[in-house]
Amino acid sequence: MDVSAVYLELYGRIAPQAERAVQGLTPDQLGHAPEPGANSIGWLIWHLARVQDHHIAEVLDTGQVWVDGDRARRFGLGPDPTNIGYGHRPEHVAAVRPEGPDVLLDYLSAVEARTRPLLQDLSAENLDRIVDRGWDPPVTLGVRLVSIADDCLQHVGQANYLRGLFGW
Repeated sequence: MDVSAVYLELYGRIAPQAERAVQGLTPDQLGHAPEPGANSIGWLIWHLARVQDHHIAEVLDTGQVWVDGDRARRFGLGPDPTNIGYGHRPEHVAAVRPEGPDVLLDYLSAVEARTRPLLQDLSAENLDRIVDRGWDPPVTLGVRLVSIADDCLQHVGQANYLRGLFGW
């Protein structure tokens, strides 16, 4: 299996798990947290899509899907490209109010459609390219792609756990 196929397989696991987590839920269920200040299913799926969108846009040196059209409004938010969920306080988590599961899945699908060509063109040599010199050691493309996938898979697992916890 080549590098591209491995990354495509890894990233290809995110959307089906996200769909399982949100399918059939109401906006209120998507926004329901297990306790005040905790992350909701809607926030978790929004956040994983935002992280992928933000980080892949940086790697590709392009704009984010988030700021296109009225996408942010459908989550109850503004199109701030820096708002990816890191450092959110309880009131910020509660402000993420997707209109429904389709809004979450449509956004994730648009993000993945932009990510896929990058993954399809990957080679072992590409993985060593430095994409962020703000860390010691500098972050390579390979490490960044693993980090994004890791974040996405952890959060989608948390969302599915919450769905099970709530019995939905």
